[in-house]
Amino acid sequence: MSTTVGDYSLPEAISTAIANGTNIVRAFREQFGYSVEDLAVACGLTTLEIDTIESGQNSDPTKLERIAHALGLPANAMTPDVSKRLSA
Repeated sequence: MSTTVGDYSLPEAISTAIANGTNIVRAFREQFGYSVEDLAVACGLTTLEIDTIESGQNSDPTKLERIAHALGLPANAMTPDVSKRLSA
């Protein structure tokens, strides 16, 4: 079950992970081989900010955009509606 976000097609592994309840940021982070620390450095956030996003306590669109940009993804790749569509 893959899906598209704009012109970007989510890899099957990410679509499946999200459908199984994995946070979208964590799914992308793990798919790209980043540790929480690596991602924090790449996007300019703290590890605590990444942890709170991955736990679902924070979905600040600006932070999600920064993460997407650091991973080379479209800005809208990690919007909450993408997660909702896949986990429904």
